[in-house]
Amino acid sequence: MNSISNRCWYSDTIKDFLSRNSNEILGRLVSNNYFSLETSQRNAWEEEIEILKDTLAQYDGQIYYEFSVPRMGQRIDVVLLIQSVIFVLEFKVGEEDFKSYDIDQVVDYALDLKNFHETSHSLYIAPILIATKAKTSHSVVGFTPYDDKLLTPIRTSTDLLPQVISSVLKFSEDLKIDPQLWEKGRYHPSPNIVEAAMALYSGHNVAEISRSDASAINLTQTTDCVSEIIERSKSQNEKSICFVTGVPGAGKTLIGLNIATEHIDKESELYAVFLSGNGPLVAILREALARDKVHRAKSERKKIRKGDVAREVKMFIQNIHNFRDDRIADKDRPPIEHVAIFDEAQRAWNIEQTSSFMKRKKNIRDFSQSEPEFLISSMDRHKDWAVIVCLVGGGQEINTGEAGIGAWIEALNKSFPQWKIYVSPNLTDSEYNAQGLLERNKQNEKVEYKDELHLIVSMRSFRAEHVSLFVKNLLDRNLSEAKGVLTQVIGKYPIVLTRDVQKAREWLKSHARGSERYGIIVSSQAERLKPHSIFVKSPVDPVHWFLEGKNDTRSSYYLEDVATEFHVQGLELDWACVTWDADLRYSKKGWSHWSFRGDKWYHIIKAERQRYLINAYRVLLTRARQGMVIVVPAGDKDDHTRPPEFYDETFQYLLDIGIKEI
Repeated sequence: MNSISNRCWYSDTIKDFLSRNSNEILGRLVSNNYFSLETSQRNAWEEEIEILKDTLAQYDGQIYYEFSVPRMGQRIDVVLLIQSVIFVLEFKVGEEDFKSYDIDQVVDYALDLKNFHETSHSLYIAPILIATKAKTSHSVVGFTPYDDKLLTPIRTSTDLLPQVISSVLKFSEDLKIDPQLWEKGRYHPSPNIVEAAMALYSGHNVAEISRSDASAINLTQTTDCVSEIIERSKSQNEKSICFVTGVPGAGKTLIGLNIATEHIDKESELYAVFLSGNGPLVAILREALARDKVHRAKSERKKIRKGDVAREVKMFIQNIHNFRDDRIADKDRPPIEHVAIFDEAQRAWNIEQTSSFMKRKKNIRDFSQSEPEFLISSMDRHKDWAVIVCLVGGGQEINTGEAGIGAWIEALNKSFPQWKIYVSPNLTDSEYNAQGLLERNKQNEKVEYKDELHLIVSMRSFRAEHVSLFVKNLLDRNLSEAKGVLTQVIGKYPIVLTRDVQKAREWLKSHARGSERYGIIVSSQAERLKPHSIFVKSPVDPVHWFLEGKNDTRSSYYLEDVATEFHVQGLELDWACVTWDADLRYSKKGWSHWSFRGDKWYHIIKAERQRYLINAYRVLLTRARQGMVIVVPAGDKDDHTRPPEFYDETFQYLLDIGIKEI
């Protein structure tokens, strides 16, 4: 699928395209189209062919029709290689106006090539939106603020398209593109988790939608390793649990979704379910998958009800607590699934939290198992075989009662000694808080270590892979190490600092291109940001915040509603504004941790709650894929709840690390 020739439905030299009969070109498009062909699509192709035959008469180069963008699950109408420029053409046949959504769409296509296709990185790319019935045109040629050879989107009528192409070629003189070399370039997309889920659910595989460069452990290797464990467990009638670990954004959830989509057939013994205790993530993925499937069906003129799709998606992605409640109601029977994938397994509840919940909410007064122990016991009901896949993030526990991975190991040792355990050697890292338990398992023949089960490079930021390491050093107060890592990050991944929230808003808007998503994120303890119009306790619907468009006031784009660590964990923004309140304050002696109640701040004493607060900022500081602005307010000497001294040392620490102020 990475081959260019396999990613389009028609490709040719411009010379041969011009000489061919239009019906021959149309026939090739029709034969490669695997959807039901509507008259409107056929008519659109016919008109596009005639427009381009008139427009390209004086040029040599290469033409590609219906060019696949697997990351987005869409196709570019036409890609042209002429002289030194890649032209990305999006036709709106019959349209008179240039809609903002369509402008973002063509920019997104151009960004996909610029960011993820290696032989396009250094080339001029011109995104052009053509409304065939437009009476006006906006054909100004210029660069975006990045100066990375991606031109600002050009809006044109059919009549002015030849003039636009000519203007771009004069503007961007450079070495001529060699089409054969360009076609050999590898495509390494890096989708966000919503894009990845939609692509996998619609039939793509993980290799098509993920990077596979030498600096990252190939996600396919980890998927294959887990698949081998599943097959071996089935063939040998074994019960197995494997722990997939990795840095924030390494692709753990992507691994889980890939395995689940590979085994989506409910009639198969290998049927798998994807489970998560992250309510916002479950809600957002379910809604995104349902919307995408309905949209695809409509584009193919198929009748489909969103309610029916939603029920289907609900079986594929389940809330771990619903799964647990079903197993409580049905105490003896095993679940239908032989394979259960637990996302963010480190967030499962300890025995105290589980017991308290069961007593308060379920009226079960003698519940004596932690959530991991109960979930393993549910899968253990299978008489033949079962596999549990735990996706584990280090240092990601952010809420009361989240037990960390140690609770899973402890449950296995205590109650399920017959289960085979597959782990990465990196599960012994301090962030996973499982060293002691694993030390006691050293001689256990049921434990097998596999390097493939750990993902060491963040895939979230395709611009800079070391962001998570930078954040770790920042929060560990390793000043010199943080400064060193920042120098590796800052060239591709801008990180800036300000004391002004409005400046941060303007920075976000100026850096985002196309439909790149941006938003303001804060700690759930950040209660003294009200003077900056940031109300952390104001309810936000994460589905609307993450999925709605730029014109919806509920969306992240509007920069009014803010999300906390609980809303964004496991998800991503392209650009983030992290607004830092006085709940976490830097000093030479260490971090001090605070909670605001009533009219003043109270010192957080419990080590567990201190760790949750640090982890909250770890989550916030690792959400952005392309860059972030950090706001540390200046405070107010006349407000006893936010005097400057609550903020100044934190601001100075970030400056000392090397983050530039805007």
